[in-house]
Amino acid sequence: MTPFNNSLLGKDTICAVATAPGSGAIAIVRMSGKDSLPVLWKVFRPLSKKVSKENMESHKLYFGSIMDGDHEIDEVLVSWFKAPHSYTGEDSVEISCHGSIFIQQKIIELLASHGVRMAEAGEFTKRAFLNGKMDLSQAEAVADLIASQSKMMHKVALNQMRGGFSEKIAQLRQKLLEFASLIELELDFSEEDVEFANRQELYVLISDLKSELSHLISSFQYGNVIKHGIPVAIIGKPNTGKSTLLNALLNEEKAIVSDIPGTTRDAIEDTIVIDGYTFRFIDTAGLRESDDKVENMGIERTYDKINEASLILYVCDISLANEESINEILEEFKNYIQDDSKHFVLVGNKIDRLEEIPPHLKDLLDLDTVFVSAKRKENIHLLAETLVDKVKNNNLQDDIIVTNTRHFEALSAALDSIIQVETGLQNDLPGDLVAIDLRQALHFLGTVTGEITTNEILGSIFSKFCIGK
Repeated sequence: MTPFNNSLLGKDTICAVATAPGSGAIAIVRMSGKDSLPVLWKVFRPLSKKVSKENMESHKLYFGSIMDGDHEIDEVLVSWFKAPHSYTGEDSVEISCHGSIFIQQKIIELLASHGVRMAEAGEFTKRAFLNGKMDLSQAEAVADLIASQSKMMHKVALNQMRGGFSEKIAQLRQKLLEFASLIELELDFSEEDVEFANRQELYVLISDLKSELSHLISSFQYGNVIKHGIPVAIIGKPNTGKSTLLNALLNEEKAIVSDIPGTTRDAIEDTIVIDGYTFRFIDTAGLRESDDKVENMGIERTYDKINEASLILYVCDISLANEESINEILEEFKNYIQDDSKHFVLVGNKIDRLEEIPPHLKDLLDLDTVFVSAKRKENIHLLAETLVDKVKNNNLQDDIIVTNTRHFEALSAALDSIIQVETGLQNDLPGDLVAIDLRQALHFLGTVTGEITTNEILGSIFSKFCIGK
């Protein structure tokens, strides 16, 4: 990437603590800017007399002390990264000190006394973007990587940070640029009625772009699931053990368990990572007819949560199962069972109370069914395995998945413009009108990677980063 040429690129030197807030074994204080090395040598005294500012080498560690005049603050390891071979593309320094909050603060104060200012949120990564070390989608992936709490989110963020998503967008934009330039060339020779852009090839290109953009846009649904957790609604009649099941899955007493019907009156949510996938479990109010106004509000919310969920666990008391109750389940949730966007799993709970095999069990086995005792935590691992299998079969293994709302909106706008181009060609509109929609599509694709951006967008994106990144 080429450096981003605008006034946003700061000339001053910045610093921040790059490690998590609080005390720890070690902490890292980082600086970036042209004065990083000179300022370091105002406060750093190496153990070896042979080391000096003049012979200090980039990308090596040096042991010594941080000094405030004659007063030693801490023994440290320091490293210098010479521009442009650093994270930010500028001269950068990292000071590894002991993790005392007092020591961290004293080093920051010492650097500030030599003219180094505190970094703003995300300013190191912002400078990396402005210096051409990464594009905007890669910069956003840095924040996602830091926030990743599951194997899938880590995989998607790492792929995006390494440029997999950017490369895809660049390929789409390049295809569009080639034809846009031919259309623009036609406009220059409009009086001569010359056609440089083969319309048939343009139709093929438009069809390909629509298909690829639609695929990326549709992946956002899965991307959201990966980023925020797969929503799993736990539903069923009162007293079937929904709250007990939630507690068993989470391995903690999250929900109140009671024999009194209607105890759960609102949705209770919590997340857990199983085999690298984050699941967001939602314990809901029991489904029944009630005269209690508050309970009915909870039941209404249950149906809202069913609509939001990707996975539905219907919990029934297997010890009381009969033909009527089984048929009632099948009829009531027929639409959800047949909905390809949702997965329906029947959980036959309370097997510890089962004295004999219930009649019509074969009807239950036509569904995805897991038999458990939530109270005794029996077969909970089988239910967990079933949940993971459902996710693995849900096409979440694609390398390029859209997880960012800004990217989703930009891609959707680009697709709308592409559709307008197609409509214009079908209606034989003049080239200058078709060119307008082509430029719009190029614009929206460019906003994804930051080739086209505004100061407001950059400010909004990087304000969500931590201070030291």
